[in-house]
Amino acid sequence: MKGNSPILEVRDLLKTFGAVVAAKDINVDISQGEIVGIIGANGAGKTCFVNMVTGYLAPTEGSIKFEGTELIGLETRKITHAGISRSFQVSQVFHSMTVSENLMIALAIANNRGADALSLMDTPDLRSKLDAVLKRYKLEPHRDSTVSALAQGVRKLLDIAMAVVSKPRILLLDEPTSGISVEEKFDFMDIVMGALKEDGVTVLFVEHDMEIVARYVSRVLAFYQGEIIADMPPKKALADEKVQEFVIGKEHHKKRNRT
Repeated sequence: MKGNSPILEVRDLLKTFGAVVAAKDINVDISQGEIVGIIGANGAGKTCFVNMVTGYLAPTEGSIKFEGTELIGLETRKITHAGISRSFQVSQVFHSMTVSENLMIALAIANNRGADALSLMDTPDLRSKLDAVLKRYKLEPHRDSTVSALAQGVRKLLDIAMAVVSKPRILLLDEPTSGISVEEKFDFMDIVMGALKEDGVTVLFVEHDMEIVARYVSRVLAFYQGEIIADMPPKKALADEKVQEFVIGKEHHKKRNRT
């Protein structure tokens, strides 16, 4: 990209399911390197928005452009190859395999091994890349552990690491700290955000934990009834009257300010 053109441009996005309007009048630009938090109550349209950007859901109307190229109508696989990846609230990993085996499959596919991924995985080049990913995401102690035996936080680290081995320009995360204990959530996010910033990845993540939002994002998109009701820095967004009323609740906001 040249100049200050946004990496992602969303215009007049609308999604309806019969008479139900899940998203409407969504207009937003995302710049390279931004860390954007997407907040809102359940059913506010957050995941619907993420699904439309990543091709899992077709908009009823509107435009989604990534680096100037229209995404609407493209298969999810092609959107991923273009440079947009995502992770899910429930980790999408192979539970019967080890951490290393999961990552090697992701690396092999990312390096265009296609259907031959399993037979061509064990190469010096992929082993070197595996070691680098394990180190960056603090997964080295678990490299030979079976995924089913791992704690939720480690599984999520693995899931995110698998999503970024293809070197995406944008990564969308759906509630990355869901299921992770209060004691572990900041350490987890420090690892994830440190690695993603080092790689220059633009990040959009759905999150219900306002402490995580306040600490890690540079910008907040607040959703309510399918619309964006606030698009601003986190401190300003969390103090916004509409956000307090429709997203975080005024009592929660007062309690947070007292602590």
